[in-house]
Amino acid sequence: MAETFHDFVAELFAPLEPLKIKKMFGGAGVWSGDQIFAILADDVIYLKVDPNLRAELEGEGGEIFVWTNPKTGVMNEMQYVSLPTSALDDHEEAAMWARKALDVGLKASKGKRK
Repeated sequence: MAETFHDFVAELFAPLEPLKIKKMFGGAGVWSGDQIFAILADDVIYLKVDPNLRAELEGEGGEIFVWTNPKTGVMNEMQYVSLPTSALDDHEEAAMWARKALDVGLKASKGKRK
């Protein structure tokens, strides 16, 4: 099932090519070029967010990604929010959200390099 889901995600985000999906930590990361902009977990697409994009996505029904440390059981909110369900059937909407997430990632990477 996961490979089929990865194919779906690759098609959904095709406008952001060069696109790559790599397995990691029991899920997968989605990159445009060298920049990660989404993660996949349990067949859900989560987009990288800053506070503004988080608010926008949550306003559209997106949910924050919560990672539970398997050793301690501690739950951590990550800086990723699920893609609105309306975008799963609308490639233009999906690409619009993905571009916003890509911008967030690029800005965060620039800040780390300074």
